[in-house]
Amino acid sequence: MAHINLLPWREAARKERQKQYLSILTAVALVSFLLVFVVSSIYSARLEGQQKRNQYLQAEIAKLNRQIAEIRDLNETKNSLQQRMALISQLQGSRNLGTQIMDEVVRVVPSGVYLTSLEKKGNAILINGRSESNNRLANMIRLVEDSELLSDPLLEFIETGRSNQLLSDFKMHVRVQGFEVLQGEMP
Repeated sequence: MAHINLLPWREAARKERQKQYLSILTAVALVSFLLVFVVSSIYSARLEGQQKRNQYLQAEIAKLNRQIAEIRDLNETKNSLQQRMALISQLQGSRNLGTQIMDEVVRVVPSGVYLTSLEKKGNAILINGRSESNNRLANMIRLVEDSELLSDPLLEFIETGRSNQLLSDFKMHVRVQGFEVLQGEMP
């Protein structure tokens, strides 16, 4: 039998397999790199799209916040105008109140009762006067209670007169109905 040396052939086959292994390894590395690059590009595009949507939403939210602020300002202006209108209406309604009060005081003061002073404090009137008898003063209190404009008569005191024994001094508080005290300034 002839002697055949198979070592160079095995060596050549090993080198060929090594080349194939390296070329397959290089191909796998390139495919892996391309796959990572494509996936990274896809996620970058999605991220940019989401960021654009977020920016759009933030811009729209800013617009809505400005509109809400404008609406609040308009509501404050509206409330201020409504308060002014109510105040003007109240002033218009109470324009003749002084005359009406004086007219009503004349109606409720019976003969024999003499007023020395009237003083208005807010929606109350302080009445100082003299009376010929307590019955006439009681009649005045009943008339005040029946009045549509005056109410809540409160007799503070009755004192017999020092200078004149026939007349008694009195002090009475009366409240004016339907009249709110205008407090503060117009807005």
